[in-house]
Amino acid sequence: MPLAKNQIIPLSITALSSDGSGVGRWDGMPVFVPFTAVGDEVDARIVKVCRTYAFGIIDTLRTPGPARIPAQCHIYGKCGGCCLRHIRYEAELCAKQGFVADAMRRIGGVSTPVLPTLPSPQQERYRNKVQYPLCRDENGAVCAGFYASRSHRIIPCEDCLLQPALLNEIARTACRLLTQLGVSVYDEATHRGFARHIYLRHSVKTDDVLFCLVANGRKFPQAQAFCRELKARHPQVCGVALNVNTRDTNVVLGSECITLAGEGTLSDEMAGVPVRLSPLSFYQVNTRGANALYAKALELAGLTGRETLLDLYCGTGTIGLSMAHRCARLIGVEIVPEAVVDAQRNAARMGVQHAEFLCADAQKAAALLEKQGLRPDVVVLDPPRKGCGDETLAHVCAMQPQRIVMVSCNPATAARDTAYLAAHGYTPVCVQPVDMFPRTKHVETIVLLEKADKPH
Repeated sequence: MPLAKNQIIPLSITALSSDGSGVGRWDGMPVFVPFTAVGDEVDARIVKVCRTYAFGIIDTLRTPGPARIPAQCHIYGKCGGCCLRHIRYEAELCAKQGFVADAMRRIGGVSTPVLPTLPSPQQERYRNKVQYPLCRDENGAVCAGFYASRSHRIIPCEDCLLQPALLNEIARTACRLLTQLGVSVYDEATHRGFARHIYLRHSVKTDDVLFCLVANGRKFPQAQAFCRELKARHPQVCGVALNVNTRDTNVVLGSECITLAGEGTLSDEMAGVPVRLSPLSFYQVNTRGANALYAKALELAGLTGRETLLDLYCGTGTIGLSMAHRCARLIGVEIVPEAVVDAQRNAARMGVQHAEFLCADAQKAAALLEKQGLRPDVVVLDPPRKGCGDETLAHVCAMQPQRIVMVSCNPATAARDTAYLAAHGYTPVCVQPVDMFPRTKHVETIVLLEKADKPH
């Protein structure tokens, strides 16, 4: 009998999909049910039927699976953040290994075994950055929270378990101060109101916090009182900034930052690389997890101190600079001018004199470097979610590196790019998932590829 919307069916959950939903089958058709665990026996209410699959929600949890645990978050399932908080961490790591293996096999045609997922050193309160959209509660007080899944409806949250307790405390204080000072809150429907988001960055090395108020305007008459009270109650706040975003947009940050008090930047260290962060700087959100990620990438790069290393999509240079002590020459490529300046400054702070950084699109830079005759021994690729693309990879292959280390936040595009490289002379020899985002569906992947005819 074909499925129909609102029909309730019994399901045995046998797997997790890459978006974190449980998967059961009804008459051979896969049915995806969020917030279920492998081994769950549920009655699922069908909410959408497509030609070859369907979506449901839990109507009744009849028998919990062995991996199921209490979520321990009062807004779990309401906000659009975590989706795996209801399963044991060991099961999450296993599921993420499966996400990567499935993508490599199905999209990339890669038969290389996928290693067990490297765990994050912290499973809770690991994020060094948080963005809270602001709203008013039923009493008119300013409150912070997160957007519900696939919407811009704000779910108030006073203590997100992914953020350090200190950041949650500072956000609560800021909301009370904004309420007391009579600061208006931005309304997306009318494009009126001042305060849009609270945006915080935390230094694991120093425990300092950079506070940023994202605002619909440049004038903050209450700024002096706000900064004074916030810093008095939280001495960890090293600086307060105003980010100006007057656009009618879903993008959180505007391009202009105004320092209101203290420092406009934050000092931290990642994988031995000292960094200075502005509100606009890109930075891995899990500092300790990134240390593990970069250590594994360094291990797989197999550097001996004699190599030329090309770091495409280098950002502020963190990956390449974390390997600088093991190579003879480092070339970084990044399209964002501010990030290139940061990379150069980071190299200077470290005393690294054999590094150079180019401000260019990765594809164009790879083409230029190939034309100039560059023959790097190792290439590190750390592209955005969309991956590298064939043209960039073609130029990388033409430079004939002995090894390619690809770091990806998207298993699907990692698998696609791996397939291209495998078809053009590079053998995938190691696929290593790394959990940088516990309790969420996201997983990083490192793929090591070696030139097929490399000398032994």
